[in-house]
Amino acid sequence: MQKWWMIRAGTDNELIPSWLREGIVSIGWADLGDPALYPTKESLFVKADRVYLDNKPLTRHSWVNQIWRFYQEIEVGDRVVSYSKEHREYIIGTIKSEATYRYTDDNSYPNERQVTWESTRISRHNLTQAAKNSLSSVLTVFRIDAWGQELDNALHGTIASTLHNPEHEDIDVLLQELQTQAQAMIEDKVDALNPWDMQHLIDGLLHALGYLTKVADEGINLLAFKDELGFEKPIIKVAIHHRTQVTGSEEIRHLLGAHPLEANSLIVSTGGFTTSALRIAQQNNVKAIDLEQLVQLIVQTYEKLPNTTRALLPLRAFYLPEG
Repeated sequence: MQKWWMIRAGTDNELIPSWLREGIVSIGWADLGDPALYPTKESLFVKADRVYLDNKPLTRHSWVNQIWRFYQEIEVGDRVVSYSKEHREYIIGTIKSEATYRYTDDNSYPNERQVTWESTRISRHNLTQAAKNSLSSVLTVFRIDAWGQELDNALHGTIASTLHNPEHEDIDVLLQELQTQAQAMIEDKVDALNPWDMQHLIDGLLHALGYLTKVADEGINLLAFKDELGFEKPIIKVAIHHRTQVTGSEEIRHLLGAHPLEANSLIVSTGGFTTSALRIAQQNNVKAIDLEQLVQLIVQTYEKLPNTTRALLPLRAFYLPEG
């Protein structure tokens, strides 16, 4: 099946002229070296942890996933899309080669694939709002299969049924940018909490979700339950790993082996999880929450958080006109 991919053309779309001129698509992270030399994603994680030590673990994890997609998941014949902010239009092409690493001192985007670019461009105005929203992710490489048919139709002159309102569109773009920035700022605040305050934050979050809690032991931090006596199920045992290192599979197994054995398991790791840890968590119905997911839960339940919890992470609402 032909897949559709969005690939960002650099920080400010500055790569589009050279892409069109050379018939390529390219991404960065040159310091990793040639990704084709790494047989597994885990080995690429190890290299990223070393060369991008100053970046947050979740950021490194996201970067490796995108590089892996570029080398291992994109296939010859797939469709590729990028966006020009300057002209407010999308370019579309077809992947013609495997990925290669072409490093030079003046090339910050050495990971390349050959592309045949279409001469026709698609105006952003000609897509539905849902498509525009989905294509606005801040990731560098991501799948957009759900919008492939709409993009292909637009390429051949069929405009989706949509009412265009430039003012509303500008508000949507601004809102997406603000949400992305706010998410990152809140993640930094949560990441800076000390371990004791982090436990209080998770405790308050569980209370906001309708649970009572008590401090536990034997390698878990909290027990959460629905009634005062702790008899009513579900009972949840909670492990909190507040650190820069990723949480591995052994720590998932340790949580599963902690008492009460029949309880549901929740593990929060601000450093993220290894691929094997996530696999074991999924196989054993362990809810694994990383920093990004934790912040999303906090934002969703913030008005219900106890005052003492909100004092640890003061946030304020921001209003925009309704679209």
